[in-house]
Order: sequence, then structure tokens, then C-alpha cells
Amino acid sequence: MKRFKHDVRLLADLQLLPALEGGEEWLVGGQAVIEGVMMRSPHAYCVAVRKLSGGIVTKTGELMRPSERRGFWKYPLLRGLGTLGQALALGIRALRFSADVALEEENAARRPESGKPESKAEVSSWILAANLVVSVGFFLFLYKFLPLFLATWLKRYFPAIENHFVFNFVDGVIRLLLFLGFLLAVSRWKEIKRVFEYHGAEHKVVFNFESRRPLTVENARTFTTLHPRCGTSFLLVVMLISMAVYTLVPVHSFAMRFLVRIALLPLIAGASFELIRYAARRQGSLWASMVRPGLWLQKITTRPPSDDQLEVSIRALKEAMRLEEARGGELVIA
Repeated sequence: MKRFKHDVRLLADLQLLPALEGGEEWLVGGQAVIEGVMMRSPHAYCVAVRKLSGGIVTKTGELMRPSERRGFWKYPLLRGLGTLGQALALGIRALRFSADVALEEENAARRPESGKPESKAEVSSWILAANLVVSVGFFLFLYKFLPLFLATWLKRYFPAIENHFVFNFVDGVIRLLLFLGFLLAVSRWKEIKRVFEYHGAEHKVVFNFESRRPLTVENARTFTTLHPRCGTSFLLVVMLISMAVYTLVPVHSFAMRFLVRIALLPLIAGASFELIRYAARRQGSLWASMVRPGLWLQKITTRPPSDDQLEVSIRALKEAMRLEEARGGELVIA
């Protein structure tokens, strides 16, 4: 039963993955994981996880910017896709490490004192793959199929929705309501509340770093949990931009509308990345005001962290920075 709950929690965390990520390819950023935080710099990352015993276990690794691998990733729209793709891949890797730590501790708690060595517990590749497939399917159903289905159904009772512009507006509003409802529903889950607290710890520590003040629990505690480069803000911008983009495509059948919504995902994601990137550099401008609702939404996906959680986040960032410096990299603060 505990293993089933563990797999369900992993599935929920995978579904929340885009909302928990943040950062750009030349800035520090991070992601909340199970009882921990992943922090990344341009060329390094570290996952730090708090164990039940109180200790912190870490995993570090080197990175390359997508634009350093292939030159075409440096161009607008494409650079967003490259950065987002790398962030998702790294996020899955970090989440798996934290899940392995949690699973190992659960098994150790049930392990009989027989003195016999046991194989290391970890999330199998097929379980992770199955969770990914279900997560993608759930995303397409909840945010693409279901809003389109409900908007089509509402046309029967409200003739005004027959209008192409009105239809896409209603479709977009339903999508936003489903997104908000999903976040509110999962935020009531005790384990997800812990993830949201680590999400808040990640944001506070990133702000601490960007302030150029020493990375300490005392300094990090003073900052807000709401960060403009958060994945929650990004997802909200994606949904708002998609409302405008879908209106520009003159298709009217249910099947074609559904296919268009899937086909245009890369373009919308790339454009949303550019807007978030631009707004984050121009605080106080009209562009920054456009992404402000994403900050309000972070009141759901972030929670005030404890000092222990801030300590884990600081540990992750310091080790990522140490590896970055060992590689000769230089961190740029926006």
C-alpha cells in the first residue's frame, strides 16, 4: 500500500513539475522535489534532500547550455524550447533522485533487523516511464481536450459561443479555471504542501543570491516566496497566450481544434518563455504587469518554508555554485 501511495505521489509531482520549475539558462534557478530542492547554475546542478534522520544527501552533476550544444538554440523562440526541454529533463532526473531517497527510507523503516544486506531501493525505469505517459495524457486531457469539449457543449445553450473569437475565449477561461481548480485540489494534500514549502524555500534562496548578500538562513528568511521566473507564472502566461493564438487559426471542427492545440504547443511555449524573460528584466514596466497574475497564483504553489527547508535549499545552491566555479564558469546576476 505504501508503495502505491509513493507511486501516486510521484505522479502528482510529475504533473506539477512545470509549475515548480524556474530560472533561465544563464541564471541560478531551481525546483522543489520530494523533501528537497534542486538548484542549477548555467553549467552545474545539485539536488539536496533531507533524510528522516535529519541529514542532507546530495547529488551533483555538470550541465551544458542547449545553445552550447547546438547553435540554433540561441535564437528567439527556439532558445525557450531548448531551455524548457533541458529543465524538464533535469527536473525529472532530480525528482527521481528524491523519490529514490524517500523509497529507500521507507524500506529501511520496514526492514527486519536480520543483518542481511538488501539491494538498494529505487524507482524503476518502467514505473517512471509509466508515470510520465500518464502525466502527459492527463495534461492533454485536462488542459486541451476537456476545455474544448466543455466549450463545444456550451454552444448548444449559448448561441453567442458559435462566434470563433467568443468560443476561444470561453475555451481559455475554462482552461484557466481547471488549472486553478487542480492547484487548489492538490494543495490540500499534506505531501504536496511540503513540496510547496520547499518551492518557497527555493525562491527565497534564489532572491538571497540575487541580492548579493551572503547565503544564510537568516538572510533568505527575509525574502518573499513569489518569484517572477517561476514555472507557475510561465504556465499562466502559456494559457493566456494560447487564447490569442488559437483565435488566429481559422478551424472550426472539434477534431481540428484539438489537433491545433497540440501542434501549436511548442510555438506557444517558446513565445511565453520570451515574454517571461523580457518581463523579468523590466520590473515595473507594462510587460512586468502582464505576468503579475502569475505572482498571485504562486500564493498557492509556494508556502513559507521552515529554517530546515531553507538550509536544504542553500546547501543545494552552494554545491551547484561550487561545481560551477570548479568548471571555470561565472554566474551572472540579473
